[in-house]
Amino acid sequence: MQDSTNLMLVVALTLAIVFLIVQYFSARQREASQKETIGQLQTQIESRAQQQYESWRVREIAAIHQQQRDIAVREASVALQQWKSENELLIRSDAIGRSQSVIVGKVTEHVVPYLPDFKFNPKDARFVGSPIDLMVFDGLDEDELRNIFFIEVKTGASSSLNSRQRQIRDAVQAGRVKWIELRVDRQDSANGKLF
Repeated sequence: MQDSTNLMLVVALTLAIVFLIVQYFSARQREASQKETIGQLQTQIESRAQQQYESWRVREIAAIHQQQRDIAVREASVALQQWKSENELLIRSDAIGRSQSVIVGKVTEHVVPYLPDFKFNPKDARFVGSPIDLMVFDGLDEDELRNIFFIEVKTGASSSLNSRQRQIRDAVQAGRVKWIELRVDRQDSANGKLF
């Protein structure tokens, strides 16, 4: 009987040892699984933290750039106002001078045929205004037309011809001047026809 008790005791101890071994390996598997889960969570947390940091950094850099632009605009505005106040008299006198020059030029264009140095008969001069100032039909008042002159009046040493005036000058000097006689029939002109 003692042998059967001992045998039962050995079987029970063996079962207990097997149970403990199974429990040990099961705990080791759970521990490994938990370590893996913890590692994954750490990776996710680090990735999320990195994303949040990058997002914050981008926002902060944009905010700093905007602040710098605002400061630069304010400083430029202050500098411009200061420059304007320091140079206002100069700007005004320059504007007045330019205005006076334009007025003198316009008056001179109209008066030049009556000046003593004008070498043509003022009756032969016709004011055109734009793109040239005068056309002179030299000798027309005496019924003896000698030449036709295109005249651009310039006042001041620094004034020069604009591009249209240069084109007209070049066309006249190259002989690219034509005569066209345009006849309009009264009846056709009422209907919008010229020829």
